[in-house]
Amino acid sequence: MGSSKDDGRDGGADGGAPSGARPAGKRPHTYAAIDLGTNNCRLLIARPAKAGFRVCDGFSRLVRLGEGVGASGVLSEAAMARTVDALGICARKMSQRGVTRARAIATEACRRAANRDVFLARVADETGIALDIISSREEARLALVGCLPLLDADALRALVVDIGGGSTELVWLRCDGARPHEVTAWTSLPCGVVTLTETHGGDRVPRAAYEAMVERVRALLAPFEAANGLGREIAAGGVQMLGTSGTVTTIAGVFLDLPRYSRARVDGLWLRFADIEATSARLRALDYAARAAIPSVGPRRADLVVAGCAILEAIRRAWPVDRLRVADRGLREGLLLGMMGDDQHGAGGYAVTFAAERDTGAGMRAAGSPRAS
Repeated sequence: MGSSKDDGRDGGADGGAPSGARPAGKRPHTYAAIDLGTNNCRLLIARPAKAGFRVCDGFSRLVRLGEGVGASGVLSEAAMARTVDALGICARKMSQRGVTRARAIATEACRRAANRDVFLARVADETGIALDIISSREEARLALVGCLPLLDADALRALVVDIGGGSTELVWLRCDGARPHEVTAWTSLPCGVVTLTETHGGDRVPRAAYEAMVERVRALLAPFEAANGLGREIAAGGVQMLGTSGTVTTIAGVFLDLPRYSRARVDGLWLRFADIEATSARLRALDYAARAAIPSVGPRRADLVVAGCAILEAIRRAWPVDRLRVADRGLREGLLLGMMGDDQHGAGGYAVTFAAERDTGAGMRAAGSPRAS
C-alpha cells in the first residue's frame, strides 16, 4: 500500500543476519526492508528511534519485473536481469550500512510467474538476498501497518487504497476510537497500472479507452461494495480515504507543480477529489513525451500514470468522498515496524491479524503502530 508499490523514485527472509532482539548492552539492530513489486525494487534501511525509526539510507529503481507476465505467465529474461542488478545494489548498501536484521519480500509479479522459483534461486545466488513471496493478504497487512500513523483520529472508518503494478489492495477499517483498529474487510483486485497499461496502452489514451479501464475496475469493486456496504457509511460521513501508491504520490506532485519530487511535501497531504480529477484530466490529455517532461512523472512512469488515474477514478465513482490523504509510505515501513515491534515486544508486537483466511469481510485486527520519524 506506500512508500508506494508502483512508485519509481526515492531518495521472512533474513539475509544471513542474526534475528531477534539484541542482548542487553549490545548495539541495537540496523534494519533493512526490501519491497520487490511488479514495477519497483525498493529498499529502506533504518534504526529504531523513540517515535518509530530513523532512516539511514534508501533506494528505489523501476525494474518492471512483471512486464509481460499477464500475457506470458513468466518473468522475462530482461526483467529478471534488471531486477537482479537492482537487488545487487540493495545488497551492497545493506553491507555498507552494517545491516543486522532484514526482510525482503516479493509480491504480485512473483505470485503469478510460473518461473518464480528459478528467479528466486538466481537472486539468492547472485546477490545473497533471500526473497519471501508474500500473499496478497500479507501485502495488505504490511501496507496497513506502514500507513497507520496517517489515519485521522476523528475518523470512524477508513478505506486504505494501495494501487500497485499488478494488483490493487483495499482495506476497510473500523477506527471509532477503540484500539486496536479493527479491519472488517479486505480484498486484492487482479489489476494494477502495469496490467491495465499493457491492455489499453500508455501513450495517447483516448477517452473511450480510459472509460473502459474505469469500468473494468468498477466491475471488480462491485462485489466488495455489495458484501460490505461501504457506500452507506461513506454517505453517512466520518470515512477517511488513504491512498498509498505511486499513482497518488505522482498526482500529488503534479498538482503541487513540484520542480522536483519531494516526499516531505507529498506524504500526509490532503487532496480534494475535485483537484485529483482535474489533475488526472490534464495527464490524460497529454501524450507519453509530454507526461514524461513533467518532473513529478518522468519517463519511467509516463506510460503508467493514466492507468493509475483510471483506477483511482473508479474508486472515486464507487465511493465518493470529498478528499483523500496521500501516503508516501507502505510496505517497507510496515516491514520495518513489524521487525522492530517483534524485537521489542515479542512476535506480533505490531501485528495485524486476520480472523478469516479469505477476504470475506470477517475481519482482522491491527495493533497500534508507532509513528515513523
